[in-house]
Amino acid sequence: MPKDICEVTCVHEEKVNRIRQQLAEQPIDNVSSIYKLLADGNRLQIAYSLLMEEELCVCDLANIIGATTATTSHHLRQLHKSGIATFRKEGKLVYYSLMDHHIKQLIAQAFNHQEEHTAHAL
Repeated sequence: MPKDICEVTCVHEEKVNRIRQQLAEQPIDNVSSIYKLLADGNRLQIAYSLLMEEELCVCDLANIIGATTATTSHHLRQLHKSGIATFRKEGKLVYYSLMDHHIKQLIAQAFNHQEEHTAHAL
């Protein structure tokens, strides 16, 4: 028998009810959509690039991820629609940046966690 599961059923009703109530009040679908968007490798590379450089134009981002400007623009529109990225237009160029410090922290923490996990695994 695996050691990582309970051997008996024991429900802590007070904790379960309290957490169910809190979950019912949270925008779970909205939060999960952020993670779904960042689960795509290209969009995560874009987000990480924007974390590192603060602001980049579509052409730079396309070059960084090795994609066409059309594909990169598609990813950026999705990030913008979800509230992860914002943009400004300067002449014929469009510059993107991450929306706010919360998104920056989310991305930075994910990469910090992975670095620590990798270091401990060695």
